[in-house]
Amino acid sequence: MTLLVAIEGGDGAGKATAASNACKLLIERGITACVISFPRYSDTVGGFALGEFLSGRIPVPVTPRAAAVLYGLDRLESIDVIRMAASSNEVVIFDRYIASNMAYQASKVPHGDMRTMMDWVFQMETETFGVEPPKLSIYLDTPIKIAYELISLKHRRSYTEKQYDEHEADLELQRRVRENYTTIVENGLAGTWEVVNTVTPIGMRPPLDIAAEIVDYILAHIKGQGKR
Repeated sequence: MTLLVAIEGGDGAGKATAASNACKLLIERGITACVISFPRYSDTVGGFALGEFLSGRIPVPVTPRAAAVLYGLDRLESIDVIRMAASSNEVVIFDRYIASNMAYQASKVPHGDMRTMMDWVFQMETETFGVEPPKLSIYLDTPIKIAYELISLKHRRSYTEKQYDEHEADLELQRRVRENYTTIVENGLAGTWEVVNTVTPIGMRPPLDIAAEIVDYILAHIKGQGKR
């Protein structure tokens, strides 16, 4: 059975790099694997609309629930892509997945409504839209200050000319997203979680060390499934 693994974290946490490196390490170990990154800005209606939203080009307010639907629509339109990837790989790694939608949209509502929003997003994506939840999620724990510095080093994105998109530029939102991921992880929302710290007291961990820890969790999960 294919293992669906989500790499999660706030903006600038290093998700794309970690996903790519983990995939390469798995392949080196003889395990077939691939990466699917969300949003799929150039491939789905939802992804295109999200690019317009994050670049600030949508001329009307986008409510948290409307944004959640767009992120969910991007994955709904990608169900066949996910199934095809799962049919030919032992591990499919997602660079952002359902929990990202939960954490970000819940950061835009009053504190007392956060958990309700998270539950609603998960139900919408998995039950209404039929998106398969991950079997394992990895949270990349990266302090906001360091993540913000890393965002400035990103290559040009397909959906915006700006250095920071609408989410990245909002530090208060990023703080709340970080809190929401902590809630999601500690309560086991959206499945099984492992936490990978991306920094040490002396600075950033080498990317391959981060990827190796992720692969260890993946292999342990595969082994645990086999025992059942």
